Amino acid sequence: MKAVHFGAGNIGRGFIGLLLSQAGYEVCFVDVNEAFVAQLKERGEYPVTLASEGRETVIVKNVTALSSVTHAEEVAAAIAEADLMTTAVGVTILKHIAGTVAEGIKRRVAVSDAPLHVIACENAIGGSAQLKELVYEKLDEASRIKADASVAFPNAAVDRIVPLQQHEDILKVVVEPFYEWVVDSSQMIPGYTPVEGVHYVENLEPYIERKLFTVNTGHCSAAYLGYLRGYETIQQAMADESLTARVREVLEETGAVLTQKHGFDEAEHGKYIDKILERFRNPALTDEVSRVGRSPIRKLSPNDRLVSPALQAYDRGLGYKALTRSMAGALLFKAADDPEAVELQAAIAELGVEAALTKYTGLDADHAVHQSVMAEYAALK
Repeated sequence: MKAVHFGAGNIGRGFIGLLLSQAGYEVCFVDVNEAFVAQLKERGEYPVTLASEGRETVIVKNVTALSSVTHAEEVAAAIAEADLMTTAVGVTILKHIAGTVAEGIKRRVAVSDAPLHVIACENAIGGSAQLKELVYEKLDEASRIKADASVAFPNAAVDRIVPLQQHEDILKVVVEPFYEWVVDSSQMIPGYTPVEGVHYVENLEPYIERKLFTVNTGHCSAAYLGYLRGYETIQQAMADESLTARVREVLEETGAVLTQKHGFDEAEHGKYIDKILERFRNPALTDEVSRVGRSPIRKLSPNDRLVSPALQAYDRGLGYKALTRSMAGALLFKAADDPEAVELQAAIAELGVEAALTKYTGLDADHAVHQSVMAEYAALK
């Protein structure tokens, strides 16, 4: 079986590529990083080390790579012959790969009706659906009709902490032992071959929101609150018991939304929160606050990890003060090497913090959530 995976970064190699290889796929990575591509092609394998007590290392075999810049023709040909296509490039990059994906699908459906599943493994709700829309914009009508019959874009939720890292071996990657890859089976082509290690569910939304509003919300909350206290890593921040208590408050608020909305068992969700906090504290990982806090504008957008659960809590008559504290923390996050952090601070300086908050969150100044953010901002500043 052949899989084409866009994104040979740490998540691509340490999570998606690892699982696909272990499930018996020959994995062709596609990336802009020519050094990664050259090494993957030459060696055909790479090491993944688990950030656990035993520091076990797995050698991922049966892999190769193509450059999305210089091998676009070969990438399209590989997609035309693949059994599965996945991505881990960042949701904002999907538009840049859509043309190549469309060309591969066009070639494929012209000569075959063999099923192809395209799964975007991104930190976003409906990532595969977003990719499908971008790809279909570049397909002619005849190819779209054929693709409707044999190409599916099932949405997915993925979860594995892979911090920024550097090693002498550029292909080596260290990942936490925990992972979760959930795929919407209702959007798969009937008779599909399951990938070992993937959890298939008929309704993905509860799992996407559980992950986004627990792992991602909690992680960025730890980053923003940790930044304000001068911590450099998430592990340092989570060693601060009072800060951990504040992160737990955030997750209790999102948990109230999740259990009421999706019917999760409260006790089981409480255990899930405990597990997430334990993962953030993992002493075998060193995850920088600057990495986890990156892109505060995206994190403050209306449908993302902070504003969405706060609004859902407001609509349900539930608490949201801890969430607005994290939003205020995002407004105070300053990182000179992060374009979004720079843009956000420039907007605050030019427009004032209230107007900047409205610009990026969509919250009117008279909305209760907006007012709560401003109160927390004043308290944190």
